[in-house]
Amino acid sequence: MKLDPRIQARFNELEEAVSKVQIVKSQDWMDYVESETWQKWSTSVLNLLDTVFGSNSVHSQNFKKIYNEFKGYPSNFQAARGVFRSAKEDCEGGYVFSLERAISGEIFGDFVALAKQGLSDGHKDVAAVLACAALEDALKRYARTQGLNVDDEVMQKVVAALKSKGLVSGAQKTLLDTMPKIRDYAMHANWDKIRAEDVSSVIGFVEQFLISHF
Repeated sequence: MKLDPRIQARFNELEEAVSKVQIVKSQDWMDYVESETWQKWSTSVLNLLDTVFGSNSVHSQNFKKIYNEFKGYPSNFQAARGVFRSAKEDCEGGYVFSLERAISGEIFGDFVALAKQGLSDGHKDVAAVLACAALEDALKRYARTQGLNVDDEVMQKVVAALKSKGLVSGAQKTLLDTMPKIRDYAMHANWDKIRAEDVSSVIGFVEQFLISHF
């Protein structure tokens, strides 16, 4: 995923701000990190890491641990700077998944809302296309975040790949078995084979899938 220019700019700003975190030289005791500049920089880093990677990510958790246990030692600051630069490199290398999920979740949510409105207004066929498109794209994006190469695969193979890795199970797995057929009917304009109940089931599945994985 191409990194949002605003995220890139903020990483660059905080990289520049690292040099402003002052190490105070002490003749009587050991050197220490000046509190105000440390707090300003570290708070901004925490906010950025939570936004990009998620509060439960390795990057955020590692940085928070250093922040919470910070004693003012230069070695503490060096560790925090290392975590920050690791996160920056991962972002620039394209290894950001939680941000992609958040953005995708919003987009798919809009598709689902339109599908629900269409179904409510009696436009079953339009609702079917919207719901099935959202489902197929959501499944592929989720599969990619799990390391599966499914970009050019049909929906049946995407579902099979997710199942083989144990990424869908239980009731979700059972419901997903019926979705490819409905998707094929919608995408090939076999409207007479699609019932309003089928469209409603796809919408319901997508909503739960988004809640679970995005």
